[in-house]
Amino acid sequence: MATDVMIHTKDLTKRYENFVAVDRISFDVHRGEVVGFLGPNGAGKSTTMRILTCFISATDGVAKVHGFDCFDEPLEVRRVIGYLPQRAPLYPEMTVHEYLDFCADLRQLPVGESRKKSVRRVVEVCGLNSFYQKEIRSLSHGQRQRVGLGQALLHDPPVMILDEPTADLDPNEKREFLTYLRDIGSNRTVILSTHNISEVEYACSRTLIIANRDGKGGRIVADGPVEAIRAQGGTVRYQIAVGAGDSGKLPSGRELRTTLGEIRGADRVTELAAPDAKSVKVEVVGAKDADIRGELRRAVADKSWELLELGRELPSLEDVFRELTLAEDRRDRLPAAAAAE
Repeated sequence: MATDVMIHTKDLTKRYENFVAVDRISFDVHRGEVVGFLGPNGAGKSTTMRILTCFISATDGVAKVHGFDCFDEPLEVRRVIGYLPQRAPLYPEMTVHEYLDFCADLRQLPVGESRKKSVRRVVEVCGLNSFYQKEIRSLSHGQRQRVGLGQALLHDPPVMILDEPTADLDPNEKREFLTYLRDIGSNRTVILSTHNISEVEYACSRTLIIANRDGKGGRIVADGPVEAIRAQGGTVRYQIAVGAGDSGKLPSGRELRTTLGEIRGADRVTELAAPDAKSVKVEVVGAKDADIRGELRRAVADKSWELLELGRELPSLEDVFRELTLAEDRRDRLPAAAAAE
């Protein structure tokens, strides 16, 4: 295993009697990466996170964190990770100060200046100053999650594992939390389990998508940077606006649709609302493995129209996510005979 691989899984599997939660997933997370672990509910995200944090053991396969085996060396794994679940493990009757001191005891941080420095660091990084002396019961959900993030960072772990930590936050709290996450992820390895696509696009440099495959358990169906995964979508969209140009006559929407629809690779042409009366605008849908912008330009030039706008847009991450995961869900629901066709 390469020295910069901080999380390593190989054929990781978890079975519960007749139910397979995770089916032979393999991936590596490298030093300095912030990775979003995406999947619909029930796909196996939380099961994978619980294996990596040594809460449960795998049925088969390998899971290692920072070189330590999650089955054979669980104490070593726990020492090198910071963990934050959906609901932070807090004691509401404690103040934030008391709670962080308690967590420092659990982490066996030596009493003295080094511990004070560690606490001051997480208070600053997680923005806890304004409520540091308040009881946790009085804090908002967002503030509580920031306290939970603080406890996960207290021992300065090289690996952070976060399991849907923003699920109960409102949009403002969520964005604030993700901003803190993006900042702390600049010098450590972070894996963020979520089903919220916008969180991954905002905070993560890489995405893993897990889905239930044929009812046999969660498997990785996509892995890579967001743009690379978007490119896996089945179609791309081109938006084109034209003016009268040298022809002296603005084409009708029908005429533009007909002209562009004759291009090989233009699967569907739809008229859009034009920004003004001096232009006509359409959307052309084509296959992902072809770029037809050159053909579109030539078709417009041949008619002596003026090309005002030409943009090419890959599918959104949400579109690709639905394509990858709903296809599997539909297959799961098909009768056996139909699924075999």
